Amino acid sequence: MSYRPIASVWLFGADLISVARLAILDLWLLARAKLTGGEKYYGAYLGGFPERARALLGATITEPVLHVCGGMARKYPYRGGFGLNDKTLDLNPATQPDYLQDAIEPLPRGFKAILIDPPYSEPDAEHYPPGSERYPSPTALLKNAMDALEPGQRVGIIHYIVPRPPIGTRFVALIGVACGFGNRMRAYTVFEKL
Repeated sequence: MSYRPIASVWLFGADLISVARLAILDLWLLARAKLTGGEKYYGAYLGGFPERARALLGATITEPVLHVCGGMARKYPYRGGFGLNDKTLDLNPATQPDYLQDAIEPLPRGFKAILIDPPYSEPDAEHYPPGSERYPSPTALLKNAMDALEPGQRVGIIHYIVPRPPIGTRFVALIGVACGFGNRMRAYTVFEKL
């Protein structure tokens, strides 16, 4: 999949204008979440999200991506979203992740990119074991993911918060992600390790 922005972006302020020259800014209107077999899962990838996310991560479908907080990612039903070499990392044993661990612990290495889809807030974290007491901050997740990558590799995180890039990273993209009326807007941000 190639990437081509489709939405106009209006920015105000000198800092935002300099960011606009360096990064991709866009808006994605996506379909509601679906899993293979019609299974329902709170927080599943929106239809069309993983394909677009991969393109901005610079990972082809054959290159391995680690889906952090993404135990159900392998049940994404559309071709192009979850590759044969992708792996999942999650705290919920019921999702049968490849790596059953906390995303704040050192992450496995050897991946082309990392895609992080954590609970977006403490109330959202209540929908997953172990609940809000282990709610991971997006900034800590991003820093931990960067520690597991080599220079030139990328991390994408979808969240309500746009995390500040850690030292030694380059801001690549900020995408608004929505799935229709009555739903909260999310931000998908991509950073590259220098």
